[in-house]
Amino acid sequence: MPDPTAMPQPATDAIPWARIVADVADALIFIDTQGVIRVWNAPCAALFGFGADEALGHSVDLIIPEHLRSAHWHGFEQALARGATRHGAEVRTTRATHKDGRKLYVDMTFSVVKDEDGRVLGSAAMARDVTERYLAERARKAAG
Repeated sequence: MPDPTAMPQPATDAIPWARIVADVADALIFIDTQGVIRVWNAPCAALFGFGADEALGHSVDLIIPEHLRSAHWHGFEQALARGATRHGAEVRTTRATHKDGRKLYVDMTFSVVKDEDGRVLGSAAMARDVTERYLAERARKAAG
């Protein structure tokens, strides 16, 4: 019996992947298994300050604060080995660095991307700037 909740899937070649990546509202990043940025949309440029020409082909360390890099790479390697992130679809608030040096708070979701045969290709992340909200909440808590 077919799954009634399953959505019909169009033929892969009929899906406008480039337009989807370009038109989503959130920053969409794809890094390969070496941590090299392979997809970087316009919202990434708006959020992090680096244009696609500055980000594509470079390590994702570009936006990871130096003090968090070791933890990032440890989690990244574990996720690739597992074939899934430890947190599933959970939105995680983390730190990032803007091109101008500003520290950002971003809500991110992560996923491991695999090909049709289950081979890990890398990781995709969707990100949204929550710096103002995060700092306002922190100030409220500090005020008591």
